[in-house]
Amino acid sequence: MGEENQTSVTEFVFLGLSQDPHTQVLLFFLFLIIYLLTLLGNLLMVVLIHMDCRLHTPMYFFLRNLSFADLCFSTTTVPQVLVHFLVRRKTISFAGCSVQIIVLLLTGCTECALLAVMSYDRYVAVCKPLHYSTIMTHWACVRLAVGSWASGAFVSLVDTTFTLRLPYRGNNIINHFFCEPPALLKLASADTYSTEMAIFAMGVVILLAPVSLILVSYWNIICTVIQMHSGEGRLKVFSTCGSHLIVVVLFYGSGIFAYMRPNSKTTKERDKMISVFYTVVTPMLNPIIYSLRNKDVKGALRRVSAK
Repeated sequence: MGEENQTSVTEFVFLGLSQDPHTQVLLFFLFLIIYLLTLLGNLLMVVLIHMDCRLHTPMYFFLRNLSFADLCFSTTTVPQVLVHFLVRRKTISFAGCSVQIIVLLLTGCTECALLAVMSYDRYVAVCKPLHYSTIMTHWACVRLAVGSWASGAFVSLVDTTFTLRLPYRGNNIINHFFCEPPALLKLASADTYSTEMAIFAMGVVILLAPVSLILVSYWNIICTVIQMHSGEGRLKVFSTCGSHLIVVVLFYGSGIFAYMRPNSKTTKERDKMISVFYTVVTPMLNPIIYSLRNKDVKGALRRVSAK
């Protein structure tokens, strides 16, 4: 391998979210509470859906996959961030950074695909209720879930390969709080245009395409719901769609902002705050918005608690 393809940096140093010791302590407790809620909410969903046979439906099958992805997605970054809030020197090895990028992209991109699949499931349930059982069969659900994980793995492979093949020499200070391609590209010792184009193309595949499918699905759902005679039914669906769209805006909006705009050589504090939304906040909100408010889940929780 030529010298130009070799990396001389063996570790990276994060500047983190704040340099002020008092602020870091406050952030430590805030992130710890959010992470514990994320673990509790998502683990609860995985266990409940596994244990209660009444939740063995397509919607909850996808929700279990989403909860597992959220657990992995959050655990990839937050525990490290918590440790870094308490130490002066915030470092990660090159190998550790590489693994973090791979897992982060795998689970994050899988979540993008799963949210689109879930919107399609809701579209079929609301707009084609008589055909739901024939369309959303067990094997159809398995194929959609496997396809979601496969698409996440593909995007992760492409983005990681293009990012890590660049040489990183000299400067190893990342003005961020975890490893991800846009932050790492700022330190590359070579032209990053081809890598940025590859990441943009993958963004079209895993961000713009799913969010377009979600918006089309919910538009059709809303059009169908407007024609309903039951006011209570309309209110219930509008409430559900509204809460789901909040997650879509937060997760996809912040992801598109981070991965689908020209990469500058500096990281603004705003960029780090945007990253907090899709790596820390959304994994906590997903089980609350998608599952824990449902009467089915509340009933399952009561039945499991009564055993």
